[in-house]
Amino acid sequence: MSQRENTLTVVDLHKSYGHRSVLRGVRFELREGELLGIIGENGAGKTTLLGLLAGILKADRGTISRCGDIGYCPQKIVVNDDLTVAQHLRYFQCAYHLENLDRAVEVTERLGLAGYADTKAGMLSGGTKQKLNLTLALMHNPRIVLMDEPYQGFDWENYLNFWAITTELRDQGCSVLVISHIAHDTERFDRLFRLDSGVVVPAEPAGPPARRPKNRQVAS
Repeated sequence: MSQRENTLTVVDLHKSYGHRSVLRGVRFELREGELLGIIGENGAGKTTLLGLLAGILKADRGTISRCGDIGYCPQKIVVNDDLTVAQHLRYFQCAYHLENLDRAVEVTERLGLAGYADTKAGMLSGGTKQKLNLTLALMHNPRIVLMDEPYQGFDWENYLNFWAITTELRDQGCSVLVISHIAHDTERFDRLFRLDSGVVVPAEPAGPPARRPKNRQVAS
């Protein structure tokens, strides 16, 4: 079996805010057909790292090599409260130069978002906004998917739907990176890292996840 191609390669990545050094030489690679997790405590620099990988932020030093289109689902929900769900999809259809909305419709149906097509984003709950946030990141079938706390506010059913979609993306050859401070379901990842003291190091997977009540929301 031939070795899988690296779709994202990070070498000696540094980022500081004033005198505060957040990232101090991050190195890792993301492979095609891989589901990679990076966990870390609040304030460890996870969101900064993902912003750099997505091209939203500029590194002080280091290199990031990407191979393929990126789908970016940030922790901060980036929707316009005055636009409906359907208007968001049409707007991003133009931005992504898509011929149709077939993939977007598929994702909204699986996440239980389809019934909100004519609802303004400002009227949606936080968890439902996050469904839209995730749909916008996946609707153009990107080769690389970067997600920051992507299931915050999801109930148990949608949490499972999220993992089903994510696993399918991996199995179809997509490279998926999930960043979170929650160490749930670590056995789902092909590889797991921890962001600690500004560097990425291998993390030992936790034990089997505890069973949760069906309607319990996943902590953000």
